[in-house]
Amino acid sequence: MTGGTLIAGIGNVFLGDDGFGVETVRRLAEHRLPDHVEVVDFGVRGVHLAYQLLDGYDTLVLVDATARGGAPGTLYLIEVAEPGGIGGAAVLDGHHMSPDAVLALLDTLCAGTGGTPPRRVLVLGCEPATVEEGMGLSPVVAAAVPEAVRMLVELLHEDLVRTEERIR
Repeated sequence: MTGGTLIAGIGNVFLGDDGFGVETVRRLAEHRLPDHVEVVDFGVRGVHLAYQLLDGYDTLVLVDATARGGAPGTLYLIEVAEPGGIGGAAVLDGHHMSPDAVLALLDTLCAGTGGTPPRRVLVLGCEPATVEEGMGLSPVVAAAVPEAVRMLVELLHEDLVRTEERIR
């Protein structure tokens, strides 16, 4: 999908609130979205995400639990300043592929294939209450999912308007 937007749900549903990204993209997929948008639950398959990004997306939005010290359930929208350059050297380990490792691996893959990393990378994160073993989100993180979906829909609308203005 050259030039489109990929919204990637990241996380482990067996570790409580770490499943935030997976649940959010599941709920987002229930909405009617523009044709240029692809929503995928990658879960813990970071290597698959890196290879899918070689398809040439313009924008990548990673949705994940993001511990930044705020109150549990707090949502963060973070624009990554240097896509592909935040993780240092990539280590190919399918069991430890955090978003920054995926972006570092993507840089390595693009250099080897002539691909282009996304022009814009955003992270929509939620402060977890718990990432202990167990299925299901904590009540406070579960309550943040509808707002995260709303933020993503709004972001897609703003991106669509911006694209249409560039075309004119």
